[in-house]
Formats: sequence, C-alpha cells, structure tokens
Amino acid sequence: MGPMEDPEDSVLSRLVESVKAISELPECRNVSKKMYGNLVRRVKLLSPLFEELRDSEKELGEEEVKALESLRIALDSAKDVLGSVNGGSKLYQALQRENITQKFHQVTEVIEVALSEIHYDNLDISEEVREQIELVHAQFKRAKGRRDSLDFQLDMDLALALKEKDLDPAILKRLSEKLHLKTINDVKKESLAFHELVISSNEDLGNRLEEMSTLLKKIKDWVLIASPQFDTSEGEKGLIKHRSPVIPDDFRCPISLELMKDPVIVSTGQTYERSCIQKWLDAGHKTCPKTQQTLLHTALTPNYVLKSLIALWCESNGVELPKKQANCRSKKHGSKASDCDRAAVEALLEKLANIGDPEQQRAAAGELRLLAKRNADNRVCIAEAGAIPLLVELLSSLDPRTQEHAVTALLNLSINESNKGTIVNAGAIPDIVDVLRNGSMEARENAAATLFSLSVIDEYKVKIGAAGAIPALITLLCEGTPRGKKDAATAIFNLSIYQGNKAKAVKAGIVGPLMRLLKDAGGGMVDEALAIMAILSSHPEGKTAIAQADPIPVLVEVIRTGSPRNRENSAAILWSLCTGDLEQLKLAREVGAEEALKELSENGTDRAKRKAGNILELLQRMDEDVDS
Repeated sequence: MGPMEDPEDSVLSRLVESVKAISELPECRNVSKKMYGNLVRRVKLLSPLFEELRDSEKELGEEEVKALESLRIALDSAKDVLGSVNGGSKLYQALQRENITQKFHQVTEVIEVALSEIHYDNLDISEEVREQIELVHAQFKRAKGRRDSLDFQLDMDLALALKEKDLDPAILKRLSEKLHLKTINDVKKESLAFHELVISSNEDLGNRLEEMSTLLKKIKDWVLIASPQFDTSEGEKGLIKHRSPVIPDDFRCPISLELMKDPVIVSTGQTYERSCIQKWLDAGHKTCPKTQQTLLHTALTPNYVLKSLIALWCESNGVELPKKQANCRSKKHGSKASDCDRAAVEALLEKLANIGDPEQQRAAAGELRLLAKRNADNRVCIAEAGAIPLLVELLSSLDPRTQEHAVTALLNLSINESNKGTIVNAGAIPDIVDVLRNGSMEARENAAATLFSLSVIDEYKVKIGAAGAIPALITLLCEGTPRGKKDAATAIFNLSIYQGNKAKAVKAGIVGPLMRLLKDAGGGMVDEALAIMAILSSHPEGKTAIAQADPIPVLVEVIRTGSPRNRENSAAILWSLCTGDLEQLKLAREVGAEEALKELSENGTDRAKRKAGNILELLQRMDEDVDS
C-alpha cells in the first residue's frame, strides 16, 4: 500500500479483486467438483457487498476495516485451496480426498468467522445487498457445521480397484465417471499429470505412486473398451469380445434405450427405432418424444448413415445386430399401448428400495422414468404401487444419474393431477429445490420443470416459494442451457402469479437478468422476459426495481417492432411504470413512445390497445397540466 493510499480503499479494492480472481477460476473436473463449485458460488455472491461499499460516500470505521481485512485474508486462502485442488493428477486428488475435504472445511470456517465479525448495521448498504450477504453468511454457517460426507461408494470402488484382479465393469464405469476420466484424451492428460507428479513432487509418495499406477492402468483399459472412437489392435479386439461394450448413446433409441436396428428420422430431426416411434404415433401423439416439439408431419425417413455406423460398431465390438426391440416387442399385437404391467412395476419398486445396491436403484429409477413418460395409465399405476415416496428419497442420492432419473420420473408422474398432491405430501418440494441448486444440469432443468408442473395448484405456489426455489430458478435462468432457461422462466412466471412470490423474485435480484435477456434478441428469451416483467410490474417493489433498470428505451423498441404478444406485455409494463411517475412518462416521450403507442392503439391486441390508450391519456394529461 502506498503512503497516500486509504486503508479502506485498499482493502475494498483487494476484496473486489479476490472475488474476481475466484470467479474467473476454471471449472473443476475432478472429485472435488462439488465442494469447489459450492465455495466459488458462495464467494461470488459476496461481490455486491464490496462493490457497494467501494462506491459508497460513507467512511468505514476502524473496526469494519479490520473485519474486512480478516475476510480478505480468508478469501486469499480460499483462492489458494481452490487453485491447489484444480489441476494436476485426478487420481492423486481422489486418493487425497480426506485432506482436501479438511482444507475446504477449514477455509469455510475462516470465512464464516470473518463474516460474523462484520456488523452490517454500521455499513452503508442497500437492504437487498444486506439480505443477500446474510443469506450467504447463513450458507457458510451451515457448511461449517456440516462436514461434506465422503463418498463411501467411491471409497469402496477405489479399494476394490486396488485389490481385485478381475474387476466388475460397472465399478470401472463408475470410477471413470466420478474421476472425470471418461475419454482417451482425459486418460492421456492424466498420464502426463501422473508423470509430472513423480518428477516434481517434494513429498515421499511411496505407496501412493503404486496405487495410482494400478488405477490408471485399469481405468485406461476400461476407457479403451468403452470408447468406440479408436483404432483397436488385434489383441484389444480379442479382449473386447469377452466384455459387453458400452453402447454409445447416439446408437440407442430415446424411447426404448435399446440399440437401434431400424433407425428413422422424424420431422424435428430426432432419430428413433422405427417400431417404437410408430407405436408413439399410433397412440395419437403429435409431438417428438425427446424435444416435445410439435411434429410438422408424421413421415419417417430411414437414417441410413446411422444404420451403417451401428453395423460397423457391432462388427468391431463382436455384438450381434439386434433382431427385435426388447421394450417394443413386449407388447402383444393388438393389446392396448397403455396396459400397465403391475408385477413389473412392483419388481422395479423392490429394486428402488434396495439401498445396498445403488446400481440397481439407478437402473430401476431410469425404467420408471421411461414408463411414466409413456402414457397416462402407467402414471396412475406407478403412483398406486407406492413409487412416489421412494423416488422422493432418491432425490438426495449422491449418484448424479440416480438423482436425475428420480427427479425426471417425478416430473413425468406429476402430469397426472392427483399425483401432484402425492408428490407434495411426500415432502418432495425442499428436495426438488435442492436438486435445482446442486444437481447436474439435466437434473436442474427437470427439477425446474417439476416445480412448474406442481405450481399449477395455487397452494403449492406458496409452498414452493417458501422452500427457496426462486433464487435457485433465477440462477438457472442465468446459467442454464436454452431449455433450462425456458424451464426456469416458465416456473418463475407461474410462481409469480402469487403476490408474495413477486416480492421474493425482486429481492432475489431477478430484474437484472430479465433486462439482459430482453436486450439479447438472439437469445430466444425475449417473450419469457417480458411476460415475467409484466407480472412483476403490478407489484410496487417490482415496479420500483424495473424502473431503476432503465427499461423504457427497450420497451418502446418492442412496442414498435415486436410480436403482438410482446407489444402487449411491453405496453402493460410501460403503463405500470408511468402511472403516478412523471419522470418515467417524460422518458417515454423522449424516446418516441407516443408515435409507437398510437400505432399500437390502432393495430394491437385488445389488451394492447387498452394499455396504449391509457398511456396516451397520461401523456395528454401531462401536457394539459403543463399548459395550465
């Protein structure tokens, strides 16, 4: 710090820099992924506090500067810990998990202690930022009190992989996934990292090196077999024939999940096994099962390229081409597509309840997910057999795939009106929100879609809002895939029909992301952003927050050039903003709203015409007031 530099400015600038440095760290792809992601996410949320304090006129007291200095030191250690676990050998990280967990726990504790020394009452910060920081503080406090439970399944798998000579392929598959060593490229990088470790390590690695060498060899052999994109030597080809190879996802029919024999393309560009998609169409469906888009026509085009790739893959892996599709075959000719096999469902529930066999649980949850998707009879039958409470329990599974299957099975079951109540009464909402916060991206998307499905019932809107779903939905709205963003937006819209949730959404900072989506015309989310803003603008806090985001130029632009529905919503928001607010009304006039509104009052939808007329009246009244 230079002699003239204010200690307050210095500590705040350095805090802002620390958060920025942590935010920009690369994504973690090893066993520490979850702890790493949680710490980075929580630290990011502290940023508004330092930025507001840095921009504030009010000087900080000596005590606050001291507390912030402790926090800065804590964040520097966090950065060191994060840097030390991301990179290098993934196997070494896996074998060092206990030490790494300990490091994360210590750094969480130090940050929490530093946060508890800050007296928010003495700070010049907005209520919104204060609430956010208190929430983050609560998260650190919870994390401090709760040790991240080690993944016992991974421990068992590692122990078996080191001990057993002929290892079950299922264990190798799990290790490959959990250690993020899924491709030949990953294994090559790991091999380099391993050699680097041997050369550069200052500590005595002793047994560790031998263990890592054994694990790396077994995982490498597995990846070579599981990855079809490689040249196999004759020796390896012989080895392949004795194992059942993993079928590439693209070769499986999305409906039956079996290897396709006669792949055909539908109008959305998706490929299915002919007999399965035919059954779907015969049952009267007009949509693509995978994308849910409406099919423009029902013609099926053979996918010859894929068919020949499957034939080649079968040949080089010693697999016979399938004769018939298992799932599609099981329906006798002429039987109703919606017959539900009660005995089969009960057998699946037994597997689902078998805590000792996570592999079976995952497979059973996957089967139920597909059955529940297929038709209405299945949804009733699965619920009546008692599957819902078991699926709710699996929402907190440590295996991401099982969690994904469970939440998607519940999504499919919730299509049935009476199942919605059973799902909520089984205590699913907090667990679904937890999946929405921490699950894989697909699980998060389907959790958002499930909350939307349940929120159709008014009393559940309140419960879902109270369980903290809205901030998590906003996060998905910001960082999800295009589909995830849509699911999050639909859920937020539906939840915001209830007045109390509007305030929650505004407090959780939804207006900024909505404005970004609204300005990004190519992002495909303009309709959703406007619909949510229109519903929030009817709430006093929503109106204030929107007004502060300088929305008028972009709203007027949409009124000029948008779709009928978007013009209507923009006019509704503009009317809310201008009612009782002369400043907003003047702004609207400055950016040429009058001309656009006159055009809308002649050519818009009925509601748009009404809103446009109301704003034009306000503008006229403003002129009369000025004249008089």
